[in-house]
Amino acid sequence: MPTTSDAPVLDTLAAMTIDSIERCGMDEHTLILTRIAALVAMDAPAISYLAHVDPAVKAELTVEQLQDVLVAIAPVVGTARVMSAAGHIAQAFGVAIALAEAEAQSIAEAEARSRDSS
Repeated sequence: MPTTSDAPVLDTLAAMTIDSIERCGMDEHTLILTRIAALVAMDAPAISYLAHVDPAVKAELTVEQLQDVLVAIAPVVGTARVMSAAGHIAQAFGVAIALAEAEAQSIAEAEARSRDSS
């Protein structure tokens, strides 16, 4: 079945995520922590963590809670995976911050142009 989307892979992943959330009985906080633990266990790349930054912020996940998850799973997944995950998480947050700063800059520039043309 052909797809007409410009981003069929991302659309599929988004649909899978929505379906998973709708079928899961966990609160969003526990769900995000569980997903992060799974990402660590899989040695996921930074882009996988980046997809969870916004939901983690919305769930009011704290740095301490994230650290607790890493500490809790370290004996199971191993030191190398936890250290790799810490680097990938930091990289994902760095990208998220850079994107937010670029968006804020674009908004500020658009507002300035709007004021100048008034």
